[in-house]
Amino acid sequence: MLRILTYETASITTRYDVAEHLRTPKEMAAYLEACLEEANGDAAFIAKALGDMARAKGMAKLARAAGLSRESLYKALSGDRSPGFDTILKVIAALGLRLHAKAVVG
Repeated sequence: MLRILTYETASITTRYDVAEHLRTPKEMAAYLEACLEEANGDAAFIAKALGDMARAKGMAKLARAAGLSRESLYKALSGDRSPGFDTILKVIAALGLRLHAKAVVG
C-alpha cells in the first residue's frame, strides 16, 4: 500500500516597516516626494511619513537635532494629528532635507 504524506507549508509574514529602507538622505527625499504626491492635502499623512524617516534616523537623535523633546516628536509625527508647520520645518532640517517649491503646470 502506498502512503502519500503531504505537508502544508506555513507562511511566515512580518510587518513591513518602511523605516528599515530609508538609509540615506536621498532615499528619504524620494520617499517624502512620493508621499507629498499621494497625500492629497492630508497633513497627518505627511507627518506620518516624517515619523517613518525619524524612526529610520533615530527618534532621540532627531529630536535633539530639531530642538524638540522625544515625546513631543513622537506625538507630532504619529499621524494622529497635524503638527505645526514650525515643527515640520525643524524636522525636515534635522533630517538633512530641504523643502522647495515648483510651479504646477496646468
